[in-house]
Amino acid sequence: MVKVDRRSVVAGAALFAFSLPSAADAQQAIKIGVLYPLSGNAASAGNIAKTAIELGADLVNKGDPELGKLMPIAKGGGLSGLNGAKIELVVADNQGTPAAGQNQALRLITQEKVVAILGAYQSGITQTASAVAEKYGVPFLTPESTAADLTERGYKWFFRTTPIATNFAKAYSDFLKQQKAAGRKVDSIAIVYENTEYGKSTSTAIADLFAREGLNIAMKVPYSANSTDVQPQVLQLKEKSPDVVIFISYTSDAILYAKTMKSLNWKPEIMVADDSGFNDPAFVKSMGSEVEGLISRSVFAPGKPGSIPAIADALYRKKSGNDLEDGSARALQGFLVLVDAINRAKSTDPAKVREALVATDMKADQMVAGYNGVKFDAKGQNTLGSSLVIQMHGGKYVAVWPKEKATADISLPYKGWTK
Repeated sequence: MVKVDRRSVVAGAALFAFSLPSAADAQQAIKIGVLYPLSGNAASAGNIAKTAIELGADLVNKGDPELGKLMPIAKGGGLSGLNGAKIELVVADNQGTPAAGQNQALRLITQEKVVAILGAYQSGITQTASAVAEKYGVPFLTPESTAADLTERGYKWFFRTTPIATNFAKAYSDFLKQQKAAGRKVDSIAIVYENTEYGKSTSTAIADLFAREGLNIAMKVPYSANSTDVQPQVLQLKEKSPDVVIFISYTSDAILYAKTMKSLNWKPEIMVADDSGFNDPAFVKSMGSEVEGLISRSVFAPGKPGSIPAIADALYRKKSGNDLEDGSARALQGFLVLVDAINRAKSTDPAKVREALVATDMKADQMVAGYNGVKFDAKGQNTLGSSLVIQMHGGKYVAVWPKEKATADISLPYKGWTK
């Protein structure tokens, strides 16, 4: 873990205290820091999140007639609580490293004078960047970093809208127990995880819950993030041949594992991906036909025509050429929650924005993502986050579980490459 340089934080704190934007500046642009990996192994996911947040800023600043009828913040014309002030996104590349994330957060706060920061996709980077925001007393909202301990640090300025690793572990457990009841073999389970904060914390959350619920973790296979060769790990899996494999990987690693499994001709009965790299559109486009039947998770389903998710999906497709999916939907939802709080605060004073975030109580019918709403607990965690299980069918993901949210039937065993 990269530690925050306390000397650099303290040195800039006094200057920053005198330079915060105030309510008197309400007519000026409201600067929000957007801190994502725009280069490095997670660059595809980072750029997707940036595009989704840019759509959110367009909705606030310019509006959309159809979505504006359902979601007041999307009427356009800027923030009504701040005399129509427009949102200005200040985008920073964290380069996929905790050190760069820390440095960029410091720059966004002390030089760009942002009101709040959104980011930073990878949990290890969110950990260091949010530590800087905490020192300066600036709200930091992560729409997607899921490491459970991010909300266990006693921070006052940190908020998270996404469900977390323990929620996903419960979904996987319930899903696998249901498959076992249906006659599928789930007697031995392997967890393969990249060894940064995201992979380690998520694998621990899954293993701990599975142990309590009677599911057998037979193997835990860590590997170095950004690996160029995962053949030893796949050979280890092939030798032990677990019934279920759960992968916790970023995009380049996910692609490498799919290719290596095909080259070594091994596949489990059930293959599960913890979202992330396996849900990245770059992975889906390049490897979708090679992972038929892959199970993953998502917070997004388009919903009925005319619904907020369906309208937002169409707007995102028009802007980017792609459908909204888990990562982009979470990023857009996080942005909308943050700007809603700024609007209700009627101020750019970080303390007042924080108070508004604490008081957030958004309902399910206002969600782009499939959450039950947004309401933060004392640790800054959204208590109403939820997710669904999706499966790769014909090169695209469809919702298969729980039954009430499914748009297709579950197809098992895992087929993988079919040629």
